[in-house]
Amino acid sequence: MHVKANELKKSFGDMTAVDGVSLDVDRGEVVGFLGPNGAGKSTTMKMLTGFLEPDSGTAEIDGHDIWRDPIAAKSKLGYLPEGAPAYGDMPVADFLTFCGKMRGLRGARLRDRLAFMAERVRLADVWSRPIDTLSKGYRRRVGIAQALLHDPELLVLDEPTDGLDPNQKYEMRNLIREIAADKSIIISTHILEEVEAICTRAVIIARGRVVADETPHELLKRDNEGHAIHVRVNSPEQDSVIEKIRPIVDGAELEVMERVNGSTRVLLRYKDQPTDTADLASRLKDTQLPIEEVGVWRPRLEDVFRNVTTRIH
Repeated sequence: MHVKANELKKSFGDMTAVDGVSLDVDRGEVVGFLGPNGAGKSTTMKMLTGFLEPDSGTAEIDGHDIWRDPIAAKSKLGYLPEGAPAYGDMPVADFLTFCGKMRGLRGARLRDRLAFMAERVRLADVWSRPIDTLSKGYRRRVGIAQALLHDPELLVLDEPTDGLDPNQKYEMRNLIREIAADKSIIISTHILEEVEAICTRAVIIARGRVVADETPHELLKRDNEGHAIHVRVNSPEQDSVIEKIRPIVDGAELEVMERVNGSTRVLLRYKDQPTDTADLASRLKDTQLPIEEVGVWRPRLEDVFRNVTTRIH
């Protein structure tokens, strides 16, 4: 199984939503597809799955072009779209039975897959209830069940854990891990901990373009780890904090990382290895700033995400 998108482009009027996105996913890979709101994630997903025609570019599922050979391509696809639309007046069992028959499932095979969904996606308690009466979390699980029902080789999941509580998220991530070995899986998400937990690769998109495509570990290494020091100051006045720190840190680029609960965290980026943190802490005492913490900075995935999505032109 191989999924390939090549130079997908899509505009809506004067707005370019997707600007030449290319993507390759092999069997056994779980690819996290990330980006800020409005970056083009859902539009790319819709083109990749054949729900939206691109202005240009191609998409193939296991060698089948999604537009030239849609039946063969989509037979291998399970898709959870944004919002997971469904027939709200249908009970869960009827809706999933309908989806299974549309996918060509019959008889014992259909019954087995329905039983698996009821147990594994935790739908037994609402099996006979109309979908419109369900909570957001349960509706999301119904959407995931219809995507998994026919045991597809490619899963494309748009925010699969949206609306789930922490226990349900844990169960869903375990399910994705269990089935990942013989599938290609693409997950669009804004939950960065989800990427670290289950994804083998992270593709980051911003302003309609791919700005990073690496493993989560590689992304963390690329962001200057070991070449920066963070300083947390018990003061919300970031301009004053920067003004007092700058004279004693020649050779460092200063960046305000965050302001939380009255504190300001400043990142000191060095081109080479940073100065000794103990020496820096000693010199910071002369600023008379209320220093709370000085330490070598270990980047988080959210730091990398912010850097690669805000430092593009």
